[in-house]
Amino acid sequence: MELSARERTDAVVNAARDRRALGIVVMDMRPATTICDYFVICHGRSPQHIEAISEEIREQMKKLDVQPGHVEGSRTGGWILIDYLHVVVHVFTEEMRRTYDLQRLWSNAKVIAEYADD
Repeated sequence: MELSARERTDAVVNAARDRRALGIVVMDMRPATTICDYFVICHGRSPQHIEAISEEIREQMKKLDVQPGHVEGSRTGGWILIDYLHVVVHVFTEEMRRTYDLQRLWSNAKVIAEYADD
């Protein structure tokens, strides 16, 4: 059975939380663009941490039989993007997250969930 966009989003959030991603935010992108339904944005404490978060997300989604359409970036670049078609995941270092400030850039989208850091 195919997961809905919201179910995919929830699975991504759970995987990111399993690796203690920081500042997890879910944005409903439908009012702002047709490129996807949701953004999941988070950051890690180091380049190694963002790689671990990204790997955990991909592993957990693979278990649900969901493969990314595209992955780009690297821990050395400070930003990893994982495109699950209806859900686009952005895993940043804290510095790169501040630099790109996607929440401000996409301010016409709606933040629908924010998760407290554990």
